[in-house]
Amino acid sequence: MKKFNFRKVLDGLTAASPVGSSGGGSGSGAGGSVHPGGTAGAAGTPREEIQETLTSDYFQICKTVRHGFPYLPTALAFDPVQKILAIGTRTGAIRILGRPGVDCYCQHESGAAVLQLQFLINEGALVSACADDALHLWNLRQKRPAILHSLKFNRERITYCHLPFQSKWLYVGTERGNTHIVNIESFILSGYVIMWNKAIELSTKTHPGPVVHLSDSPRDEGKLLIGYENGTIVFWDLRSKRADLRAYYDEAIHSVAWHHEGKQFMCSHSDGSLTLWNLKSPNRPFQTTIPHGKVQRDGKKPESCKPILKVEYKTCKNSEPFVIFSGGLSYDKPCRRPSLTIMHGKAITVLEMDHPIVDFLTLCETPYPNEFQEPYAVVVLLEKDLIVVDLTQSNFPIFENPYPIDIHESPVTCTEYFADCPPDLIPVLYSVGAKHKKQGYSNKEWPISGGAWNLGAQTYPEIIITGHADGSVKFWDASAITLQMLYKLKTSKVFEKQKVGEGKATAEIVEEDPFAVQMMYWCPESRIFCVAGVSAYVIVYRFSKHEINTEIASLEVRLQCEVEDIITPEPETNPPFPDASSQLPSLKSLSGSTNTVACEGTMKDSIPCLSVKARPVRMPPGYQADLVIQLVWVDGEPPQQITSLAVNSAYGLVAFGNCNGLAVVDFMQKTVLLSMGTLDLYGSSDPYQRQPRSPRKSRQFAADNFCMRGLSNFYPDLTKRIRTSYQSLTELSDSPVSLELERCKSPTSENRENSFSRSRSSSVSSIDRDSKEAITALYFMESFARKNDSAVSSCLWVGTGLGMVIILSLNLPASDDLRQSEPVVVSPSGTVLTLKGAVLTFACLDCMGTLTHQPYEVWRDPHSADDGDKTRKRKLVMHSPSSSQDMGDHQFAVICSEKQAKVFSLPSQTCLYVHNITETSFLLRADVVTLCNSVCLACFCANGHIMTLSLPSLRPLLDINYLPVTDMRIARTFCFTNEGQALYLSSPTEIQRLTYSQEMCDNLQDMLGDLFTPVETPEAQNRGFLKGLFGGSGQAFDREELFGEATAGKASRSLAQHIPGSGGIEGVRGAAGGVIGDLTRARIALDERGQKLGELDERTASMMASAEAFSKHAHEVMLKYKDKKWYQF
Repeated sequence: MKKFNFRKVLDGLTAASPVGSSGGGSGSGAGGSVHPGGTAGAAGTPREEIQETLTSDYFQICKTVRHGFPYLPTALAFDPVQKILAIGTRTGAIRILGRPGVDCYCQHESGAAVLQLQFLINEGALVSACADDALHLWNLRQKRPAILHSLKFNRERITYCHLPFQSKWLYVGTERGNTHIVNIESFILSGYVIMWNKAIELSTKTHPGPVVHLSDSPRDEGKLLIGYENGTIVFWDLRSKRADLRAYYDEAIHSVAWHHEGKQFMCSHSDGSLTLWNLKSPNRPFQTTIPHGKVQRDGKKPESCKPILKVEYKTCKNSEPFVIFSGGLSYDKPCRRPSLTIMHGKAITVLEMDHPIVDFLTLCETPYPNEFQEPYAVVVLLEKDLIVVDLTQSNFPIFENPYPIDIHESPVTCTEYFADCPPDLIPVLYSVGAKHKKQGYSNKEWPISGGAWNLGAQTYPEIIITGHADGSVKFWDASAITLQMLYKLKTSKVFEKQKVGEGKATAEIVEEDPFAVQMMYWCPESRIFCVAGVSAYVIVYRFSKHEINTEIASLEVRLQCEVEDIITPEPETNPPFPDASSQLPSLKSLSGSTNTVACEGTMKDSIPCLSVKARPVRMPPGYQADLVIQLVWVDGEPPQQITSLAVNSAYGLVAFGNCNGLAVVDFMQKTVLLSMGTLDLYGSSDPYQRQPRSPRKSRQFAADNFCMRGLSNFYPDLTKRIRTSYQSLTELSDSPVSLELERCKSPTSENRENSFSRSRSSSVSSIDRDSKEAITALYFMESFARKNDSAVSSCLWVGTGLGMVIILSLNLPASDDLRQSEPVVVSPSGTVLTLKGAVLTFACLDCMGTLTHQPYEVWRDPHSADDGDKTRKRKLVMHSPSSSQDMGDHQFAVICSEKQAKVFSLPSQTCLYVHNITETSFLLRADVVTLCNSVCLACFCANGHIMTLSLPSLRPLLDINYLPVTDMRIARTFCFTNEGQALYLSSPTEIQRLTYSQEMCDNLQDMLGDLFTPVETPEAQNRGFLKGLFGGSGQAFDREELFGEATAGKASRSLAQHIPGSGGIEGVRGAAGGVIGDLTRARIALDERGQKLGELDERTASMMASAEAFSKHAHEVMLKYKDKKWYQF
């Protein structure tokens, strides 16, 4: 065998990133230097250095799109011409929705709750009023809306806003009861103010309360209806600056709605009543009804109900008007759900909702308030849902919602993201998911249809998978920055339903959400899907297009850390890996037979947490359970939750681990191959030379609490079951006492302390180190299992919470024919590598630096009709298509822990590169991803930094402080994928997608939807001669003349402060591509020029007026003194 030195081969790889200390790996040295002396198994010649193509220019962080239901919604608005909808939230966010694909998210910098939203109808602008008493004008004529102007009120609190159609003057009501007027174009307050004390009668001694309603009369724009909270209504004449009429009601007003003719209006009140008022007789309402109140027998007023929070009064040309309101239900039915009531003629329909109603809007055919409204739909904004009701059909069906707003139907517990997956997957998943669609929706088109959306340049398929608290798993099509649900899988269906009250008596370890999905593993090529649940079980699913009826195969596994029960050290009594002949029978007896529960001695021993269905089960097309593996109770101790999961279709194996040890199961033969404590996996290779010992129980609990400050907080019920993979959310250091305990432990304590301090910077209790070493990462790979192996073989890489990497050899049957009958043997290779911190991820690069794909079996339908004989050969792909069939004589193993990344050369096991990623924090997620036909390591750190490192040299390419981890939800759901994409759950109801690719940042403008599209405003109906003559004020109302500075004067400067926004500049930048950019720039330039010309014009006019006044004054003086003698002066 020919040997050669790697020094020359790897000279080009020495430019490693700076490093503080080595991770103590076999053959590793200080910072990134190359360690020669590794030998290759096969003959070869020195290769050229690996050219890394990625540089920092390829990377840039930016948010792309936010999916899901707006979290904590507060306000709703609709543009009836553009047909776009806006939703404001308690966190200061605004979501603008149009046709499917048009979905825009914007955020107020202050984070103040949005109180109200008002569209400038068909103008491409939106006004938001926030809880910090600021008004903002948003420009929607760009793909990413920006604020053009802001106006901050200093002395008064905003309670209500109203912007009449085609007006540039916004009415603003305040808590003090005053009404101010704002010019929308300049965002400056008019000097015209309607003071509360002028609006009410002089004889009234009490304050009317805040303004709760403002609207102009549909009949006369010069009349303003003001509703005060205490029940006072004032009809104000804007021209004469006095109240035309006043009305009083003894119940508080919540909302007011006009009849389109402007002669009547309706109010909703706090006692559940609706009052109808006529302008000709304002002394009392001419109709009062309590729609849900019980009629009293003795003819008294019906009993009061809950407040009617909002009412809308909409007229139709060919039928009775619609009266639609929220609330108003009877108090004697406390359990009734929130409801929307639709009164149409004499028919009353009550629509019960699943969540409280935040707001609703009636969508009408016309934007003009003085025409028949012809309502066709009602948009109802609920606390956790958005529904649209079709008013054109008598049974009021709802529209099928095209937006992905049901992500949170059950709380999301984990996410996975796959970019550039096989193109046939999306149609296949959609075809099996479409069969479960609900019936009974309206057959009309979705009415919120505004905006424009195109596919953009990005064409590769993307799939997002979300796991949920109720055990459901949803597959979403995420291509081209949209989101659409493809398929829903309910994992809880493999288990028997728990009877009420039975949970405490059985073996459940989780009282709430026992089916919650904790981890998912998906192989898109083989379509094998694997789920780990919170109740310590793993389900392996296979995909089939055919429905089947079958029993669910299940296995039970004992996986308990026995080290605590041994008092006398007997390290070599039982070899950890028995030979193949004794292995299978002994492990079968360990695992227990299928569907059998053995209760020996104690009540809870060998009992799984949940019961798998024993009867044959109908499985529809899609993912069908192939095998359920459950961890069982051991001697009264519950099974620990699963911390790592991997499956490989080519090998037919699934591996999973927890803080006690590792289990490997053959899902083809349905047998347990390995069920072993973490310590036993090392065999004689344990670098810590641990002594098995009895535990100190009191100290153990302290250790548990200590660890609970780590990332095990992701799972709120993990008080006892500790995930030691992440023990350092807040960096912890041991007290001197525990370090003393450490030193007194064993004769080899000094060596152990040194090795441990290298492997973890944040320490945990000494006993916890001994007994709780969680399996945190698993990876099946064709690799060199031992030093100086001559060929690759099937391996399982195992990473632990102490930074140890153990390689296990997998001895698979030589031919496919024997795979179902011959046993698979799992044995130790003796290879142990070390890193600092818990191991997070593995990857393998071939000798050219290309990412090596894990072996997989090409998908075939397990229940295909043409598959008569089951002996059909499996088609296996053992190497990635991008690399050559010959794997070459060496590989690069990439291993990343929560503290550092290392690249090893195999089979020499030389540590080529080390990069200490963080000293003061730790990584939450690390993934090896492809970008621009190259490969890099992407990391997300608990301090909020997103970093990328080149491979194999681990050069830092990107390090941006993106997002401080304020919530465990972010840490639990953050994931990277190929092509520079990533996502996380930004709120309980929303997924935030982002990119770290410069190319995608550059192309983002083309991919985003347009919110504003040029649409002609519909013409107003011809009112006819007689109606114009007798039907109201024919006098044109000039608001400019009334509210402008010339007439009304200037408002007090201390009342409100004008803040210019950055929307104009951002608008140019945002639309910087092509004609739109030119038009936008030209438009803004024209606006600026027009503004300057306007200012010049005003200045000229002012100078002319001044000159004229001077001339007039001079002439008068001349006339006065013209005929006087000199001595008369």
